[in-house]
Amino acid sequence: MIERPTVSWRQSLAEEETALHFGPPAFITAVDSALEAYEKRVEGFENLDDEEIWTAVEKVVRALNAADEKHGVIETTIREDLCEYIDAVLTDADINVEALTTRRGIDPSALTDKWRDW
Repeated sequence: MIERPTVSWRQSLAEEETALHFGPPAFITAVDSALEAYEKRVEGFENLDDEEIWTAVEKVVRALNAADEKHGVIETTIREDLCEYIDAVLTDADINVEALTTRRGIDPSALTDKWRDW
């Protein structure tokens, strides 16, 4: 079982001025759900196939896009924490993110960029 990374996106959310204005419990539920589904998907990898990994990243990013579209809460600090979390889940599953992104010809910091709207 993958241990949850220590990234605290919720703490960043609480610190964001906009989050205090919107008070988005539905947003928190949507993000938690997306991240939990992502963790389970990564835990279930059998072959560590690049396409399987990229599909998992795409799905979590699209789920987070939907949460942000509906609630409009993801700002810079939260975005950075979510990206770090997505990376950390892969790293905790012994996936070399730098090698993965290099095979696609992108920088590791661009792991989520192809699909991310936030």
